[in-house]
Amino acid sequence: MKARHLLTTIGMAALMLSSGAAYAQNKMTIGFSQVGSESGWRAAETKVSKIEAEKRGVDLKISDAQQKQENQIRAVRSFIAQGVDAIFIAPVVSTGWDAVLKEAKDAKIPVVLLDRSIDTKDESLYLTAVTSDTVYEGKVAGEWLAKETGGKCNVVELQGTVGSSPAINRKKGFDQVVAANPGMKIVRTQSGDFTRTKGKEVMESFIKAEGGGKNICAVYAHNDDMAIGAIQAIKEAGLKPGKDIKIVSIDGVPDIFKAMSDGEANVTVELTPNMAGPALDALAAFKKDGTAPKKWIQTESKVFTPETAKAEYDKRKDLY
Repeated sequence: MKARHLLTTIGMAALMLSSGAAYAQNKMTIGFSQVGSESGWRAAETKVSKIEAEKRGVDLKISDAQQKQENQIRAVRSFIAQGVDAIFIAPVVSTGWDAVLKEAKDAKIPVVLLDRSIDTKDESLYLTAVTSDTVYEGKVAGEWLAKETGGKCNVVELQGTVGSSPAINRKKGFDQVVAANPGMKIVRTQSGDFTRTKGKEVMESFIKAEGGGKNICAVYAHNDDMAIGAIQAIKEAGLKPGKDIKIVSIDGVPDIFKAMSDGEANVTVELTPNMAGPALDALAAFKKDGTAPKKWIQTESKVFTPETAKAEYDKRKDLY
């Protein structure tokens, strides 16, 4: 009887081990080349990506590129060498990706772009791109400002990282509104590299160049972190952000909602940090039966003003 019990126990243990091995073999491993952690939004995207992967039992390996394309390319090649099941990339700039993506394609590893797009003549190099309409974001930000000011406003612009698709497209959308309103002018424009520190530094130079800020009607920042930096610079110059100089930005991070609640910012266009969820779902369908997703999976963008700022801050503060 004891011998039979022992054999049964051994048999069950072997079954559990084999089941575990089978599960380990079936578990999808994805390499994610993330831009870095230059902003609150970026940190939230990374956090949400981990949550979405864990929900689906996916092993997500994240590589922080520290905002350098060479680091991203190195990471992608490392993921290819590891034989991952798929690769996610949030490309720091839009050009220079064809060679490494061809290496992934040759290795039969699908690539999904998150948050940002790339410039390539060969769209077969990636499976799909999960992004917002960044031209639209710039356009609706500009439309809000045009309506608020009657189409008469001297704007200083804090651009994102030079060569990145959000910086290119958010400028393009805003410029469309400026072109349609002769009384609106961009009097200064410079990259703040999507960071709070650089946003403050560039805004300080804008204020000095524009009569201590008296010639500035509004700041248009390509993301909220640069807007927060600009708010600090405006306050230190003895002016009131949100009143003396209007603040218009994009992302929808908690700090901008707090600034709106405090009367120090005027509008933000939300960019959802959940790019990984739709990407993982599209990838699962593709892996299951070869169903190819749309080439562009568009996420929603919403405009928020101070009226709902307090409630939005409370909803988001623990995510960032």
